[in-house]
Amino acid sequence: MTASKKEIIMVSTRGRYALRVMIDLALNQGDGYVPMKDVAQRQNLSLKYLEQILPALTKNGLVKGVQGKGGGYRLTRHPEEYVISEILRLTEKDLAPVSCLADGAPECMMKSECKTVAFWEGLYKAMNDYLQSKKLSDLL
Repeated sequence: MTASKKEIIMVSTRGRYALRVMIDLALNQGDGYVPMKDVAQRQNLSLKYLEQILPALTKNGLVKGVQGKGGGYRLTRHPEEYVISEILRLTEKDLAPVSCLADGAPECMMKSECKTVAFWEGLYKAMNDYLQSKKLSDLL
């Protein structure tokens, strides 16, 4: 990997916005279906960008959408039933801290001699454990 490329993979805007949408829906779920324009306005996010994120959340059953008057989106479960890692994995290609640990990455030729691989594996495990331990309700 060249010095100009990022080695550590970060959570994308898509992942961060997906969490914000889910939090907003959880906070406003008493209102029935929540129009995405309202979420966009409250969260100061682009409606067009949210419309690119919603299909993944809908297709995977995290939210339900209804078109037309009175339509919008709502959570399909209670906030305490959503694990943060579940939400982020729908929007992120991979959450590995370095590219050599990413799903489907070719075996690194240097792995057996790499002095840092155990560190990165530990970080990856800690991050996954943390994301698995947090629920949407924890962010409310």
